[in-house]
Amino acid sequence: MQAIVTDIEGTTSSIAFVHDTLFPYARERMVDYLRAHWRDATVRTHVEEVIREAACADTPEAVGAELLRWMDADRKATPLKALQGDIWAEGYADGSLHGHVYPDTPDYLRRWAQAGLALYVYSSGSVAAQKLIFGHSLAGDLCPLFQGYFDTTIGGKKETASYRRIVDALGCPAAQILFLSDVGEELDAAAEAGLLTCQLVRDDSVVLADAHPQAADFAEVDQRFGVSA
Repeated sequence: MQAIVTDIEGTTSSIAFVHDTLFPYARERMVDYLRAHWRDATVRTHVEEVIREAACADTPEAVGAELLRWMDADRKATPLKALQGDIWAEGYADGSLHGHVYPDTPDYLRRWAQAGLALYVYSSGSVAAQKLIFGHSLAGDLCPLFQGYFDTTIGGKKETASYRRIVDALGCPAAQILFLSDVGEELDAAAEAGLLTCQLVRDDSVVLADAHPQAADFAEVDQRFGVSA
């Protein structure tokens, strides 16, 4: 094994943190953020993509309302994820937010990095948002442990082609890359691309994917695959 690619929600970090803390934080501030940054070039790029897709009015209120509808539908759209990430960045910067990670996450990420494995993140959240969670985690700055990050700009997480692109980006054989996630459809897609897979089952809400090895935590992943042996 040369590399590990890990999901975030339900894998390194609590799903509850994302849904009960991050999403409400962005929802409450979305329209005000758009008003404050309406003419910023990067924000306009995302806003115009929303307007093109939704055919909504070119106002902060209309675009904000559309983005909230996308949040309700759990859309993985890149402009939504990017704007959420910008809002969270302000929260992390002023100390309102701290990224949740499971207690075993920092320990095993360090073990695996010290064992010579290249660590990567693949999440539906933007790369910027991923770096915020790990850079401002409850365990301190974990970003130096990772060699790269992937988000929906490389493709959807349930699409086999996305994992083939990740393999190409990593430059090592697919069979020497382990993908960790709690979502069966993501693991199916990764396996179809030739990656090793393991489903994290950290709580009872996880829908079991019996086609893949399963682990209750990173310690069990480490034992099952002999990662840091």
